[in-house]
Amino acid sequence: MSGVLDGFRVVDCSIAMAGPFAAQRLGDLGADVVKVEPITGEWQRHASAGGANGNRINVSFLSLNRNKRSLALNLKDDDGRAVVHRLVAESDVFLQNYRPGVAARLGVDYDTLRAINPSLVYVSISGYGEDGPYRDRPGQDLLLQAMSGAMLSTGAAGQPPQPAGQYIADAVTASTAFEAVLAALLHRERTGEGQLVTVNMLDALTTLQMQELSVFTVGGVPQERSAQPHAHVYIRSPYGTFRTADGWMVIAFPPLGVLSEIIDDPSLAGLDDEKAGWEMRDELFARTAERIVTGTTADWMAQFDRAGVWAGPVYSYQDLVDDPQIAHNGTFVEYDHPTEGRVKTPGFPYRFAKTPASVRRGAPQTGEHSREVLTAIGYDPADVDRLVDAGVVGQLDDTPDPVGSPS
Repeated sequence: MSGVLDGFRVVDCSIAMAGPFAAQRLGDLGADVVKVEPITGEWQRHASAGGANGNRINVSFLSLNRNKRSLALNLKDDDGRAVVHRLVAESDVFLQNYRPGVAARLGVDYDTLRAINPSLVYVSISGYGEDGPYRDRPGQDLLLQAMSGAMLSTGAAGQPPQPAGQYIADAVTASTAFEAVLAALLHRERTGEGQLVTVNMLDALTTLQMQELSVFTVGGVPQERSAQPHAHVYIRSPYGTFRTADGWMVIAFPPLGVLSEIIDDPSLAGLDDEKAGWEMRDELFARTAERIVTGTTADWMAQFDRAGVWAGPVYSYQDLVDDPQIAHNGTFVEYDHPTEGRVKTPGFPYRFAKTPASVRRGAPQTGEHSREVLTAIGYDPADVDRLVDAGVVGQLDDTPDPVGSPS
């Protein structure tokens, strides 16, 4: 059973997280994703996230590059550009997140590639936009979180602004680019037209806050954090994380009359949910916190569940991995990798009844598929040998450099 994008080819010239993650999702759906990377390998191969090194492939690279083939290529060489141009002529999508001006210097800008393949969907990912006053600023995740306004929507007044504990700007941008590719391919299927698609991290993270920012821009309600560590500036109290006798749990704006019975605080019974929930935001949070800390998470969860109140445990990663719903959903996938052994990693956030996503191959080693890709687009073995000998094309070495070394 093939994936929904079986038969489509994607040329992935992106690095780090946002671009590779978007390309991986296209590969998960069946596209043939050719990762074009430098002879020494993409930067992410040599930067370990959390100190998690693999055997030959860093875990961060492993997690973002499954279902791809690696073509190691020197794009600064005329012959290298000729290779990628020939590849683009037989491809459907080109994806890059180079710094401004780099794509043009390498001969892989939109105008150049459109002349080669007018039906190409060309996706350019940037930090702040293709032009404008911030075009040259570094598009790093934490910098974008700070600029998006999101960091001042959680936590307590007077405390440092709180970033997300994930690379949320990168992840949201990847999902945005993934959506954009699918929409552009649908347009091409209808009209035959390719097009330029631009995605930037600042806009992606801003539009993620569609509801919150509209409350501010349309409703005129200021973004004000409270003294207690409330979880959202635009939701009434109590709403947030509460310590229990043995851990943590979250509670989401319960009816105050019901809450008064659960935590045995009669003073809450006669309060109006919305009026008091805003005017007494800190007091309600503090009262709830004083009671919740006296019982275990399981005991409180049982009471909240019986009352139909929105509440839940705060999980660690181990708790998440062990959860029965996660197991039922098949949220994680496992497969065997030739150098990294048994790999368990998050799988696919979508389900297709007839064209399911699948892991066809793990993350490739640098240049693992160079010869295979070049042969498929018409290079004869002698030409490939010449390009390898000239240092234009890299291919898998039987004794690759150890993880963490860029050379």
